[in-house]
Amino acid sequence: MTDLVIRPLVAGEEDLFESMPDPLPQLRKVGYADGVAGGGYRPERTWIALRGGRVVGRAAWLLPPGAVGAPWLDRFDLTAEPEVGAALLRAAHDALGGPYPYHAGLPAHWRRRPEVLAVVRAPLAAARLAGLVERGERLRCSWAGTPLPASAGRYAVRPAVDGSEVDALVARIPEPDVLTGREVARAVAGVDLATDPRAWLTGATWRVALVDGEPVGLAGTTGDACSPQLGYLGLLDGAARGELLADSVAALVAEGAREVVADVDAHRVAVVAELERTGFRQLRTRLFFEPAPTAPGTD
Repeated sequence: MTDLVIRPLVAGEEDLFESMPDPLPQLRKVGYADGVAGGGYRPERTWIALRGGRVVGRAAWLLPPGAVGAPWLDRFDLTAEPEVGAALLRAAHDALGGPYPYHAGLPAHWRRRPEVLAVVRAPLAAARLAGLVERGERLRCSWAGTPLPASAGRYAVRPAVDGSEVDALVARIPEPDVLTGREVARAVAGVDLATDPRAWLTGATWRVALVDGEPVGLAGTTGDACSPQLGYLGLLDGAARGELLADSVAALVAEGAREVVADVDAHRVAVVAELERTGFRQLRTRLFFEPAPTAPGTD
């Protein structure tokens, strides 16, 4: 690591951060300068590794203004060896009081794309060397105008009666199919979207699927977020998934939506398949890393 300098960014050095070419330009992301202007990125939470005066690693932790949680590593790019990236993360963790989670944004189907693997191997390896442990993967899916499947007519769908009905159904659904923005809800507002979705999805429209008059599914949609989204989808009868999905998208389209996004855990194969049958396509994925648990007695 001869001639390597690792340090935090200084205010006004946005251009230095951006001097490293974007290795994954196909991913939608907020520009660093825009993130600083919005308050989510801050120079003291942004670290760089320089070799010969050139940026070979950069890491930016994100914490939106007013958030109640801790920052998370949102941007981490590396053209040097993984050991350099690990040294960068360790130095930042020591200074910032971390380690903190890492939300690694990746293109869809990244494991099947050699050109993407060539880019992401080093930063992912660096995260592991720095003591972060992979805890899950979530897909961001997008519907963008594909004709919706016709209803089979087995299930009726109506608006939720009130918030109490929504809360009662949420309490009966142990593992929702779709939770869009779950990690952001937790970090920004301390809300678990799976158990208290109305606290985060303010202004959402709630729809209930029924069979023989009995509720078997719940969907919460909102057009007021960054993109119209299916924020919550939970079922007591998995067979209702397709009809409730199509109904939710149709309701957003009726309000003027041209695109609808939804997040789903990558291991939920049946849910991913139903999203695809409804016309959703994978837009990107996120790998979630958490600090390794500390062994008892080592603090």
